[in-house]
Amino acid sequence: MSGHRGAPDVRPDPAFGLLELYDDALPHVYGYLLARVRDVPLAEDLTAETFLAAVSALRKQPAPELSVGWLIGVARHKLADHWRRAEREQRGLRLVDSDQQDTVDPWDEEVDVMVAHEVLCQLGPHHQAALTLRYLDGLGVPQVAEHLGRTVHATEALLVRARNAFRRTYRGEEGAP
Repeated sequence: MSGHRGAPDVRPDPAFGLLELYDDALPHVYGYLLARVRDVPLAEDLTAETFLAAVSALRKQPAPELSVGWLIGVARHKLADHWRRAEREQRGLRLVDSDQQDTVDPWDEEVDVMVAHEVLCQLGPHHQAALTLRYLDGLGVPQVAEHLGRTVHATEALLVRARNAFRRTYRGEEGAP
């Protein structure tokens, strides 16, 4: 014990460090999420969820190292959680095409970035999640699988279907989502 006799030792809440970083981190976290979901209210909700999750994580022992990069990682998890929820909802409404197609995919075509974002938003949440984590965030297939709660094999198959759906939608082909 320290301080006055009989007074308990009071430690500051480790989450207070987040307050000091908040103003600098907020635009980065929000920008990361908005660029991926292209929906202001959803990005705002996910940003709030990110900071709430950060507070909880910082109160655990040992507390993680607080940084903007760590907060972006928390945001990535919240985004993956969102996509998993959205996928479950859509799965209840329709069957997902489970047709296994050719796994060779060179991605030889140049893609217009603005059109690509529009096309991505038209895809189902499971395809959005897989393509975003793999190609926008640059994660390897095992890390994508971990974020999506799938096996590596199932994730590879999902990526094949997602790339094919993206390509069909991008080209404006029949049968596109």
